[in-house]
Amino acid sequence: MSAWGATILDATGHRLSSDEKTFLAEADPFGFILFARNIDTPDQVRALCDEMRSAVGRNAPITIDQEGGRVQRLRAPTWREWMPPQTLIERTGADAAEALYLQYRIIASELYALGIDSNCAPLVDVAGPETHAFLRDRCYGTDAGIVSLLGRAVADGLLDGGVLPVLKHIPGHGRAQADSHLALPVVSASRAELDASDFAPFKALRDLPMGMTAHLVYDAIDPQPATTSPVIMRLIRDQIGYDGLIMTDDITMKALSGTLPEITRASLDAGCDVVLCCNASLHDRRTVADAAGRLTESGQRRAEAALAARKAPDEVDIPALEATLASMIAGQAHV
Repeated sequence: MSAWGATILDATGHRLSSDEKTFLAEADPFGFILFARNIDTPDQVRALCDEMRSAVGRNAPITIDQEGGRVQRLRAPTWREWMPPQTLIERTGADAAEALYLQYRIIASELYALGIDSNCAPLVDVAGPETHAFLRDRCYGTDAGIVSLLGRAVADGLLDGGVLPVLKHIPGHGRAQADSHLALPVVSASRAELDASDFAPFKALRDLPMGMTAHLVYDAIDPQPATTSPVIMRLIRDQIGYDGLIMTDDITMKALSGTLPEITRASLDAGCDVVLCCNASLHDRRTVADAAGRLTESGQRRAEAALAARKAPDEVDIPALEATLASMIAGQAHV
């Protein structure tokens, strides 16, 4: 078997154009990602997922951002609306791990029914007093141990529902005081502080199959952004001990400078396995796919191991889980 393309790519609209089908068949990306512009009806989403997999001729993974709160692509009235993770955790108190498990098990059932078999969660960035607003209510807490526990609950809920989790943003985005969609955050914490807090949840969850990088600089370690830093990638592999598939965060975000092909090569040369390119023109997607080429031997191994972690959902009564979650939220809300 030849290696797959070292990319994760998206689509322009509700269905693939003929040009997109031709391009994707040639590029053979490892997987795909969906956004709100790709979502209309359940039948349409299933058809788009089928088209994506047909284009590459295999059961490629299809991921999405479905955290809850501001960051969810499936929305009411067709799909459930979810409160932000931070709000759910505050509402459920000591039962937060169970509540998160239930929420993400139900989310997994929604995704799996559409043909989506991955979710960009858990987000185990440890929040601090200066965490930027774009991230703060997506975080699970300010204590690394609690964040690790809650991140595991999220991952287990997804895996039990047949959906692969994506651990993010490795090795830790919580200290960022800028929105990496718009600018490059610089973190000045010491290596000892980072080891004790920011990096710890990723070490605790290093067995998860896929992870997504953080677009930020740790100036105590390396002046390059983590995504394009060989030093940080070695730290992730050797000190944190993460041997899962590492995808970049979206390389079109303003935190990274250079042309898309330049960023692509820098990310892969640093040690990322696949490049995530979103919201780009077909021409730009072509240039990224050309620059990325195929997965390395180690990248292909990690990609195959990640997909081997996919399993059929366990059999559960989703309405019963919803009722349990609702009672937990209501019970704490009125204490």
